[in-house]
Amino acid sequence: MDLIEIRAQIDIIDDQIIGLLAKRSSLVSAAGKLKKDEAGVRDPKRVEQVIGKIRTKAAAAGLDPMIGEEIYRTIIGCFVRMELREHAESGGNPVR
Repeated sequence: MDLIEIRAQIDIIDDQIIGLLAKRSSLVSAAGKLKKDEAGVRDPKRVEQVIGKIRTKAAAAGLDPMIGEEIYRTIIGCFVRMELREHAESGGNPVR
């Protein structure tokens, strides 16, 4: 494969990732509507549970677990901020 073909494959994967992130966003938003407060949105125990699963899955797939963890901590952080905004906009506690 040459560089052009590799980049085309990366572009296809990026399209898939964006589609999956959009689906994840919708599910996170739906879950956020069921949470009663900011602590429920932040839920550090759930975050660490997800990170543990990601590290295991990353290693099994041949991805450095540290890379998987860093990516997912970023994803989770973005979605937590989104949930906090939505929670505040729906009349919940203000975002801190």
